[in-house]
Order: sequence, then structure tokens, then C-alpha cells
Amino acid sequence: MSAAKEKLLAAAVAWCAEHGVGEVSLRQLATALGTSHRMLIYHFESKEGLLVEVVREVERRQRAAFAELDRAGASPATAPREFWRRLTDPELAPLIRLFFELYGQALQGRPGTTEFLDGIVTSWTEPMADWLRANGFPDAAAKAQARLGVAVTRGLLLDLLATGDRAGVDAAMEAFILSTEDTQRRLASIG
Repeated sequence: MSAAKEKLLAAAVAWCAEHGVGEVSLRQLATALGTSHRMLIYHFESKEGLLVEVVREVERRQRAAFAELDRAGASPATAPREFWRRLTDPELAPLIRLFFELYGQALQGRPGTTEFLDGIVTSWTEPMADWLRANGFPDAAAKAQARLGVAVTRGLLLDLLATGDRAGVDAAMEAFILSTEDTQRRLASIG
């Protein structure tokens, strides 16, 4: 990615995090980012292409943050809880909303968004399964638990956006984490 495109993408991520997207046009986005709509088209092909790249960048940053927790020595008990705390930071809400908006558009086949589905699950399940294997899960169980973890996390994020019930989604995530820890203990006692 060129330096100019990286700079525009970083600015777009920051702008979308602060303002959301709503019905903003490509021209309005360009003005807000201090560039022209033609430059955005040159680098991202369309408004949808830009927004897909924004969400992919946010997802990349989130995966890097999770990896950093692991590298920093966060325990299997604390890493998921800390990561959930980071994901549910109210400042990320506009980006999480954008994620689900684009997900829905891609599922409907909206032009410029369908590539969003490429790796939408495996980009998370593969690193999560690696982490689970490193923390005592056998391969098949790690893959299944990683997929379940992605589904639960996304479902609870959607629940939080729809209901605003922070206590309820936090309690549900804690129950999921405890069940994962219980599964890990049972698998360790078998192995």
C-alpha cells in the first residue's frame, strides 16, 4: 500500500470512529479527510471500497491488539476479558456499527462490498485457534472453540449496539469465557 493510501486510510479510520458514516457521500468524506473524491476513487475505487478498507484496518488493529496481549504475557484467564473490554470501548461503537452495516450489505451482494466477506471468519478463527492450541486445546477443539468465540463475540457486539445493555452483554461474555475455561480444564484432564 502506498504511503498516500495509508495516510488516507488512517485518516478515514479516525474520522469514521469519531463521526460514524450514516448517509455521508464520497464527496463529503473526501472533504472531511482533506482530499478530493477523485483521490479516494483512485485509491479505493468507491465509497464502499473505502469503507471495506476502513473495517479491514480496524479488524487488523484488533487482531494485533489481541496478539499484543498474548505477547505481553496476559494469562488465558485475563486475555479474553481484557480483549472484550477493548472491543466494547464506547469509542469503537461507530466502527463496530460500520462493520455490521457492511457485513449486511455484502451478504445482500451490494457492489463494492462483497469482497468484505473474504476471510471474514477465518481472519479471526485461525489466530484464535492458534492461541487456544498454545493454551492447551487439541486442534479440532481449538478450531471449534475459535469459531464459537467469534460467533459469540460478534453476536454480543450486535446485542450491545441494539440494546445498549452493557451489563447484560458483559455477563453473557463472562459466562462464555467461564465455559471456555471449563472446557479447557476438562480437555486437560482427558489428555
